[in-house]
Amino acid sequence: MENLRICIDARIIDGIPGGIQQFVQGLAAGLSKLKDEREEYYFLTYRNAYDWITPYLDGRFQILSVPGPFPLSRFRSLFFSLPGNALLLKFLVPFMDHFKMLIPASNGTAERSGIHILHFTMQNGFVTNIPSIYHPHDLLHLHYPHYLPEWVVKKREITYRKLCAQAKIVATASRWVKEDIKKHYHVAEEKLAVVPLAPMTETYPNPSAEDLFNVKTKYRLPEHFIFYAAQTWPHKNHIGLLEGLSILRERNGIRIPFVSCGKKNDFFIAIKKKIDELNLNAHVQFLDFVTPIELSCLYKLCRCVVIPTKFEAASFLLWEAFQSGAPVACSNVTSLPRQAGRAALFFDPENLEEMTDAIQRLWCDEALRSNLILEGYRRVQKYSWVNTAMRFRAIYRKISGRPLSEEDSMLLSSNLF
Repeated sequence: MENLRICIDARIIDGIPGGIQQFVQGLAAGLSKLKDEREEYYFLTYRNAYDWITPYLDGRFQILSVPGPFPLSRFRSLFFSLPGNALLLKFLVPFMDHFKMLIPASNGTAERSGIHILHFTMQNGFVTNIPSIYHPHDLLHLHYPHYLPEWVVKKREITYRKLCAQAKIVATASRWVKEDIKKHYHVAEEKLAVVPLAPMTETYPNPSAEDLFNVKTKYRLPEHFIFYAAQTWPHKNHIGLLEGLSILRERNGIRIPFVSCGKKNDFFIAIKKKIDELNLNAHVQFLDFVTPIELSCLYKLCRCVVIPTKFEAASFLLWEAFQSGAPVACSNVTSLPRQAGRAALFFDPENLEEMTDAIQRLWCDEALRSNLILEGYRRVQKYSWVNTAMRFRAIYRKISGRPLSEEDSMLLSSNLF
């Protein structure tokens, strides 16, 4: 029997660190450690846009490259700038917006390469007859539609429904998201699979004393600070955290430095306005992107991690804090209570009193921090990228009709958070 050929969708333009990029990198790292010879792995990337994934691949893996997407927004802005085209563009815009709603068909690259299984790791994908696994990740657009442009909400609804229907397996990182997808899209139970992810810091170098000193010096970090690694999306709730820190300063006289990293998107303007309004500039740092070793250092250097998010499929940050030995205070939303178990201090992200109380307790109580560090380390030990890769390998074999090992069957039947 010929080897099973699996193609993993890694069509990310810039490789900017984020949840999906971390997922693909972690999966690649895990698959690289599996030595079974029955599978061949291919990574579908945009042409000249795969440097971010190659460090995680071993010599057995191959890259399949396709042209990058047509930049409709850039075309619109260029066209609009030309004299006399404004009126014509007025009539073209509805057609362009309709085009954005379409799900593309495969360009044949996977089919010509003899791929047996397609693994769509992102919310987007394409129409194909190749059996596929699909990751909707979360249904933020249904729970918090006001945080997204209207066209994005419509696009996600069309895409999620179509690709869920096309897929042989719809994979989620937590049972909470699985139930959410089953409820809203009526996906059959036997078509859903929960495959928890693992901390990306597991794949990063362990920081040395020199690394820690260099990062502390480079970013002029305070001796103690709370840390939150998240892009500045509205639902990540940086503003709620800032308001909580302001309350602690004004009411309790506690000044807590705050450090964050991650992509500063358009919503950062509102966050910066809130920092100015609350007069927190002297105590708040947004570092934008940091390297993997710098991220590992920030977890090691911080006093604690606070995760005030309003919505999350499952939290990489939670796993990374646990793996790095940082105590955590965390929102009590979606999958997070089940993910963290007894290893985090919980609060309602919509309740500033609860949030400030949790931050104060974590900041001031050394015994509490020590206990949470121990619980977090115990909690995360059962999750690794090798385990994640083994679970996906079992799914690849199942949907292709290949024989399952006893280990595959056990992994497919196990119940996780």
